[in-house]
Amino acid sequence: MTREELQQKLWPSDTFVDFDHSLNTAVNKVREALGDSASNPRYVETLARRGYRFIAPVQTPVQSGDGRETPSGNIHGSDASGQLDAPRKAGSLEPSMPSHLLHPELEVPIPGRTLTRGLFALIQLMYLIFYLTALFRLHDVQAVADSFLPLWAAMVLAGAVMVTAGVGIPLRLYLMSAVGFDYQRLGQKFRQVFPFVLALDQLWAVAPFLLIQEIGLGAAFAASAALLYLPFSERTLIRMAYVEQRTR
Repeated sequence: MTREELQQKLWPSDTFVDFDHSLNTAVNKVREALGDSASNPRYVETLARRGYRFIAPVQTPVQSGDGRETPSGNIHGSDASGQLDAPRKAGSLEPSMPSHLLHPELEVPIPGRTLTRGLFALIQLMYLIFYLTALFRLHDVQAVADSFLPLWAAMVLAGAVMVTAGVGIPLRLYLMSAVGFDYQRLGQKFRQVFPFVLALDQLWAVAPFLLIQEIGLGAAFAASAALLYLPFSERTLIRMAYVEQRTR
C-alpha cells in the first residue's frame, strides 16, 4: 500500500495531522507488536518513497465440503499493492504454530521484543551494579583477598577488579543505551563483541567466592554457576530481539 492510500484510510480529508510522523509511529507500533524491525523486516517491508508491503508467507483457508475452513497448503506472498501473488511453494503448516512465527535459527516461538530487550537491559544493569559496588568497596575487596591470598596475589586481584570494572562500565552503558533506543544493528554489534563479553563475564563469575565467609560455600557456588550462564543468555536474548532476515 502506498503512503497516500494509508493516509486516506486512516485520516479523513478534513483532518489536519502531521501525516509523515504519525504514519511512521503507527508502522513502528505494528512492527513492535510483531517483533519486527525496519532494517531486517520479516513482516512489514518499507519501500522507499512509495509505501509498505507485507512480505511474510500467508496461508489462505479453503472452504471444505462440510462448510469448515481448512488450510489450502499454498503459501502466498503479497506485492507492493497488497494483492496476493502466485503461490510460492506448497506444503502444510503446523496448525498450532505457523512456521513464520518461529525463530529461523533457534526454532522457538518468537517472544515479544519488549520482553527480550527488557531482560537484556536488566542483565546489563546488574553487571553495572556489580562494577560500581566493587569499585566503591575496593578496600573491602582487598581485605578479603588478603585473608586467603599472598600479598602479591591480593594486589593482582584488586588490580584486575579495577581494570575489568573500568572497562565493563562503558560497555554496559553502551549496551543499555543501544537496547533502550532499539538500535537496529545491535544484534550484529553484539555478535562481534561477544567473545570479549564472554571473557569478561566469566572472570566476574568468580566474584561470589569473595563473599564466601558471609554467604557460605554452597551459595557462592550456586551464584557463580548462574553467572557463568548469563553471557549465553545475553546472546540468546539478542538473537530473539534482533532476528536477521534470511535471503529469500
